[in-house]
Amino acid sequence: MTHRILLVDDEPNVLAALERALLDEPWEIHTASSGEAGLEAMAKQAFTVIVSDERMPGMGGAEFLSQARTMYPETLRILLTGQASLESTMKAVNGGEIYRFFLKPWDETSVILALRSAVEKSELEEENRQLLRTVKRQSSELKMLEKSFPGITELRKDDSGAYVLEEISDDEVADLIAKYGG
Repeated sequence: MTHRILLVDDEPNVLAALERALLDEPWEIHTASSGEAGLEAMAKQAFTVIVSDERMPGMGGAEFLSQARTMYPETLRILLTGQASLESTMKAVNGGEIYRFFLKPWDETSVILALRSAVEKSELEEENRQLLRTVKRQSSELKMLEKSFPGITELRKDDSGAYVLEEISDDEVADLIAKYGG
C-alpha cells in the first residue's frame, strides 16, 4: 500500500524544506498552500497523514485539522506551529485530535520519526479494522450454521476434559458445502 502524506503550509519555503526532508522516505508527498486547498486535495484522494501549519491566512491549521478529522477520521494529523500559545495548542489538539505537535523550527529527525510512527499506527489500525470485519463475518456465518444445524457450534468435553467432536454425515457435509460454499 502506498502511503500519501499531505503537507499544508502557506509558506513555500516550509513546504520545500519538508519535502526535502522526506525525499528518502517511501511515501507519496503532496502539498497544499492553505487549509482550503488541503481539503480539496483530500476530497480527491486518501491521505495517511496530514502535516499542517497552525498559522495560515483564511482557515487556520486548527480549523483545517478539525474539519479533516470530521471528514476523514482515519487520517492522522500532525501540527506544526511557530506560535506556541497554550490556547491555540489546546484548540488544535482537542478539535483536531492531533497525533503529534511540533514547534517551528522543527527537528527533521523527530518529524520523520513521528511520520514513520504515524504510518505504522495507520497500518495497525487498518489491520484491526480488517480483523474486526472478518470476526463479524465469521460470527454471522456461525449464527447461520447454528440456525440450520442446532448445536453445531457447541463444544462438549468428555470426563477427561478432552473435546468431543460429533460425527457429521457425508450428506450433512455436502449440504453445508452446497449452502455455504467450500
